[in-house]
Amino acid sequence: MQVSTQTAIDDTRGWLERAVIGLNLCPFAKSVHVKGQVHYVVSRAQNAPEFLVDLIDELKGLIASEPSARDTTLLIAPDCLADFLDFNDFLAEADQALVDLELDGVLQIANLHPDYQFADTRADDITNFTNRSPYPTLHLLREDSIDRAVDAFPDAESIFERNMETMERIGAAGWAALGVGRSQGCPHNSLADTTPGADISGHKAE
Repeated sequence: MQVSTQTAIDDTRGWLERAVIGLNLCPFAKSVHVKGQVHYVVSRAQNAPEFLVDLIDELKGLIASEPSARDTTLLIAPDCLADFLDFNDFLAEADQALVDLELDGVLQIANLHPDYQFADTRADDITNFTNRSPYPTLHLLREDSIDRAVDAFPDAESIFERNMETMERIGAAGWAALGVGRSQGCPHNSLADTTPGADISGHKAE
């Protein structure tokens, strides 16, 4: 059963509100969210080449838009790159697209995935969940906006460490209570649906 476009957006918005903003995993997210400057796009790509086409379109669309209307884009891929290793490999193509469009240093691409795994961690390590979204997702950001946000946040370098502490404090039960996974019926059955602590394995981010 294919998840609908609206369901994918609703799931992603719920994750942003309850996890990213609710846990303050990104102190810069609330401002653009409340101003309606987050642009949600669901790609119906079935494979990496099709997703690359959609990514290029959205990079062009973001740079052509006024920041006041569209400061950042969440490009969601419910139908492809379910395997984290494949998704991780795709990131090189995403970065090359920035270079080819002469947008390297102007825009930046962050990556999120239901099975995100930092290097040298177990797949069930709760700290991996800081980067786990309901669907494979690319976050397209403006470098200028990042710079302004960092300038306004005097201790930006501490965010990563603080997020790790937050995840360890709430644990598996706290994360599950947020209800930020995929809606039922989504074809992506992956490690993000497994309670941390189970005996599972997965791919590591490079």
